[in-house]
Amino acid sequence: QVQVEESGGGLVQTGGSLRLSCTFSGGNFETNSMGWFRQKADSGDDRERVSCISAWTGRTTFYPDSVKGRFIISRDNAKNTLYLQMDNLKPEDTAMYYCAPVVGVRTDSCLRSGFTNWGQGTQVTVSS
Repeated sequence: QVQVEESGGGLVQTGGSLRLSCTFSGGNFETNSMGWFRQKADSGDDRERVSCISAWTGRTTFYPDSVKGRFIISRDNAKNTLYLQMDNLKPEDTAMYYCAPVVGVRTDSCLRSGFTNWGQGTQVTVSS
């Protein structure tokens, strides 16, 4: 069973940076497209997609307008690890961040895969 574990969150000031990591186990990481999601405190169970990267070389990436130009997703298949470099952070980026396998990564979209074994997430808090 695929398992993921997120880390790297913390408290930063507006304009600061963080690098999130997601370790993947229980499956073949290289063949999985991956995504980062976030859940804000006032959003109920809704998780917003913040970036996706295609399988294998990660040639295709997706970013919504809310993070485009500030976040960069990457992967290291040798380490079974997914990353999210977050720069120029804003208070509205405050959320719990999760990673999960995704499907159908295009430059303008990516789709949830039906993955249900979510990790505990990592909290990102941006102070104003």
